[in-house]
Amino acid sequence: MAKAIDHITIVGADGQMGSRFSADFAGLGLTVTGLGRKSSDEDVRSALVGCDMLLLSVPVTAMDAVLDRVSPHLEAPTILCDVGSVKVRPVKAMVKRYQGPVVGTHPLFGAVIPEGFEPRVAVMPGRDRDKGAASLVADLFTRCGYTCFDSTPEGHDRAMAYIQGLNYTSTVAFLAAARDVDGIRDFVTPSFKRRLDAAAKMLTQDTELFEIISEANPFLQEVSRKFMSYLSLAAGGDLDLLADRAQWWWRNEESY
Repeated sequence: MAKAIDHITIVGADGQMGSRFSADFAGLGLTVTGLGRKSSDEDVRSALVGCDMLLLSVPVTAMDAVLDRVSPHLEAPTILCDVGSVKVRPVKAMVKRYQGPVVGTHPLFGAVIPEGFEPRVAVMPGRDRDKGAASLVADLFTRCGYTCFDSTPEGHDRAMAYIQGLNYTSTVAFLAAARDVDGIRDFVTPSFKRRLDAAAKMLTQDTELFEIISEANPFLQEVSRKFMSYLSLAAGGDLDLLADRAQWWWRNEESY
């Protein structure tokens, strides 16, 4: 059984999110040890002695290699946890390599949190027996000022296939198609400018990140096919039906 989290080791502590959580946890008075690309096997072994939680803050493409390095040095009750943007494959990889408690998380924000945005963290146990560990991890993030909620790897990835995957792929396709119109910049309206502004960071700074997490999401193709069916409805003139469904976002209790 996992015990209270007092000593945390972070792989990727020098990255943007790793740095943020290092500061958060240190601010709670916890012991934080950082590991990075240049860490030796001895560094890894030493950092995991007496460690209550190992947090992997690494790209999904690096997950297997990192797990191969750290898992031989892991022993229960240390909690193995990640903060990646996709969950099905990383959680399966962690469970496969480690018999101790496994918890998947996804902080739904970046290193800089926009003013007025409530930072939330999705938390999910790797197995049914890891629910106690998931509660400890959720409590840790809550103490850092984040709002936590329960999820599952499958439920998470289905939602993020829309929030991140389809958001990226549909925006790329839309703007790539729109540029084919000669002189289109002369016709930009305020509403279209707002869409360009919203897409700017995603397409000029975070393109590689969104490509990686979109391709790693096992539900993106399914979601893309559903989106195409809605485009077919739009092409057939059923815009009133689609608008009614889309307005759900503003009829809900919480407005985004």
